[in-house]
Amino acid sequence: MHPTTHSSFKNRGVSLLFALLSLAALSLATVALVRSVDTTSVVMGNLSFKQDATAVADRAAKVAITVLNGAPAGSLNAHGIGNGYYATAYENLDVTGQQMTGARKLIDWDGDGCQYAPGTAEADCTVMPATADPINQNKVRYVIFRLCDAVGDPNAATTSCARPLTSSSSQAAKRGKLDYSDYERFTNVSGVYYRIVVRVIGPRNTTSFVETIVHI
Repeated sequence: MHPTTHSSFKNRGVSLLFALLSLAALSLATVALVRSVDTTSVVMGNLSFKQDATAVADRAAKVAITVLNGAPAGSLNAHGIGNGYYATAYENLDVTGQQMTGARKLIDWDGDGCQYAPGTAEADCTVMPATADPINQNKVRYVIFRLCDAVGDPNAATTSCARPLTSSSSQAAKRGKLDYSDYERFTNVSGVYYRIVVRVIGPRNTTSFVETIVHI
């Protein structure tokens, strides 16, 4: 065999090797691109469901506001556990079950003893939500808290509640400050604030928590 023929076969073998390596690299790049597109689609889909759940939570908060507006006179001065209403603020409340540890109050969203939250041994799982009608296939539950330090008449001397500030000049400098110990600015002001906590679970188990403060 002539030397030139042997060299030609050798070059063809090297070319075939590089072609196979290039084909393998292109195949890996194609797989990576497909997986990237799939991941992007999943992320966009989840984001869409998350936005829908948040929008539904706003509608659920309006349902809760309607319940407050329709409550009989004096009924909001005591707990209405069956309706997801509490006449006190519950300041150590852990809405999601992931915000704090140790002694805290949890919302029994699913009626299973707060199994969604870790470390429930030291927690108080007695806050029960109200269930609203499904909205766009979203499961909706909410709890309403009156922002007072005790049950009873919000105008009583023994009860302090968060209220809107009056327009008097002596209280104007305290706007925006919520402090239950500051009784002066809460005196003789009608209406108190309520905290509405809504949990929405979407069709893909997308969960959204929304809190709203309203003045009734």
